[in-house]
Amino acid sequence: MLRPRIIPSLLIQDKGLVKTVNFKNPKYVGDPINAVKIFNEKAVDELAVFDIDATAKGLEPDYTLIERLANQSRMPLCYGGGVKTVEQAQKIFSLGIEKIALSSAVLENPGLISEIAERVGSQSVIVVLDVKKKLFGGYEVYTHNGKKATGINPVKFAEEAQRLGAGEIVINSIDQDGMMKGYDMNLIDRIREKISLPLTVLGGAGSLADIKKVIDKHGIIGVAAGSLFVFKGIYKAVLINYPDKNEKENLYKK
Repeated sequence: MLRPRIIPSLLIQDKGLVKTVNFKNPKYVGDPINAVKIFNEKAVDELAVFDIDATAKGLEPDYTLIERLANQSRMPLCYGGGVKTVEQAQKIFSLGIEKIALSSAVLENPGLISEIAERVGSQSVIVVLDVKKKLFGGYEVYTHNGKKATGINPVKFAEEAQRLGAGEIVINSIDQDGMMKGYDMNLIDRIREKISLPLTVLGGAGSLADIKKVIDKHGIIGVAAGSLFVFKGIYKAVLINYPDKNEKENLYKK
C-alpha cells in the first residue's frame, strides 16, 4: 500500500550540515555523516541532501562526500547540487544515490531532464523548484540560493518538467524556509492541480500537525522538512529527530 513519504531535508555547506531561514544566514548544526547514521536508526522513509554551495559557486559535485553519504545511508537517498551534465548524473548514480535533484541546470536547459531520464530512468530524476511569492500575486522560481530571479512560473515549469520525463517535482518555498509556521498550502494546491507526478513539498514545517495538514488534503505526497527534524524546543537545540511508528500512523489517519 502506498503511503505518504516523510522526508528529512539536509543542507550541506563547506562539508557541514547547516540550516537557513528564507535561504539566508546558514547556521552550522553538525556533521552530515553523523546525521545520516542517526536517521538510519529512526527508519526514515527517504532522505534528501542538497549541497547549497555547488550551484551558487559553480562547483563540481563533491563526489567524495556523496559516496560517503551513500555508503552510510540505509534509506533511499536523493542528492542535489551542482549537477549540470548527464555524465555528472551518471557518476553520482554509480556512487549509490537513488535519486538526483536538478534545479538551475534544467531551468536553463529543460532538455536535460529528458537526456538524464533516458539514461537512468524517469523515476530517478527529480526537478526542484525554489519558489518565492511575487509582490503583486503569483509565484516565481529562483536559483542560486534564492538570489537569482528567473521569471519562470513554477506551475508552468512543473507541467513542462512532467512532459519532458521528470519522475518527481519538489516544491520548496523560500518564503517559508526555516520559519516553522506551516507550508504554503496555496502553492501546493496550485502545483498538485496541474501535475500527476509524485510531488514533494518543502519549507515551513514547524510541527507534525503541519505535516498532517498536507497529508490530510493531498493524500499520497512527499512531505519534507529541515528545521523540524534537526531542532527541538523553543530554543531550537540541535537534536536529530523523526516521528516514530505510532506518530507516523497518526499522521496517516483522517
